[in-house]
Amino acid sequence: MALFQYFPNYVWNLSLAIALESGAQIGEIVDMCQPIRDAANNGTDAGTAEFLAEWVKMADKLIGLADEDEAKGRTLSAGTKLQRAALYLLTAERMQGHGHPGRGETFAKALAAFDKGVAFTHENCTRVEIPIEGGTMPALYTRAPGDGPRPVVVYCNGLDSCKELLFWSRLPHALAARGISTLCVDQPGTGETLRLQNLPAIPESERWASKAVDWLEAQLDVDPTRIGMTGISLGGHYAPRAVAFEPRFASGAVWGANHNWAEVQQKRLRREGENPVPHYWAHVMWVFGASDMDDFFRRAEGMTLNGVMDRITVPFLVTHGAEDRQISVDYAHQSYDQLVNSPRRELKIFTPREGGVEHVGADNMSFGRDHIADWFAETLGGHTA
Repeated sequence: MALFQYFPNYVWNLSLAIALESGAQIGEIVDMCQPIRDAANNGTDAGTAEFLAEWVKMADKLIGLADEDEAKGRTLSAGTKLQRAALYLLTAERMQGHGHPGRGETFAKALAAFDKGVAFTHENCTRVEIPIEGGTMPALYTRAPGDGPRPVVVYCNGLDSCKELLFWSRLPHALAARGISTLCVDQPGTGETLRLQNLPAIPESERWASKAVDWLEAQLDVDPTRIGMTGISLGGHYAPRAVAFEPRFASGAVWGANHNWAEVQQKRLRREGENPVPHYWAHVMWVFGASDMDDFFRRAEGMTLNGVMDRITVPFLVTHGAEDRQISVDYAHQSYDQLVNSPRRELKIFTPREGGVEHVGADNMSFGRDHIADWFAETLGGHTA
């Protein structure tokens, strides 16, 4: 199994794959992508304005159709259209360079469509805001069914994601089916926290992850002894780091290892591997609040898990795609090999036999989703059947 290759470059195909895995309709994908296929020939950074225009046009059409449904009292139908509109808007916004005209407006429209869509469809998804240093951390809380305190997993973004995409990965749904709640967070450097509060990424993820645990401990439906953490993509740095330095986490996992992201940046300077987004260097400087490239590399120096993984003393799972073109599978082995003090450790490499071989399983996220959900069910006291 491999990434759907509609465009002539990896970055555009990655955005397309994420959208498809997040609930896009194939007919709408075709309508949005056919007019911009030639633009992708000009390179990963060029043509993103055309990408934005076509995907926003489809989202606007869906919002208009949802308004017609709402006028007839058909809010369930309106809600599904609004969620797809939000997905297309967030995908298009993610492709733009920092400061690109219309990016802020597109993000705001996406949030509004998502919130209204969730309300209309009665999704198991509640927006919350968690106090952190310098502001708040918006999050989406999915509650597991049942009475009494339940286990919960904190789920964090990577470099260029947002809490809505975490929700659409369906990991919260898979966990809920196993009796586990989920808190999808826009940590510093991602989503709303970056865009609306200008809070940059920091290597020391325990500084904000601990605030998430504080909030969860105050919820009556949470068992504070059964809190886990996972992260996707660059969350493969943040989640292990948080579990290593926050003793209240009872289990951890990564959806894609990211053992030494600082080293990966040196490789990207040499054009080794694929970039996850267009306008890459401008993007990472924005995410880390850097004034220039030298400042960015100074800030990124702490983005390594060497000397960190051996501090983890709870069960921990490392997953990775065998054919990840962004982050070498070697980093998954490094993270796993350094889990010397974990009482239960597991390394799962997804191969062509099942799928999920690309970065964070962008070719097929179902295998990573189910494996991670089963892991937490087994280590936090959920159920797998």
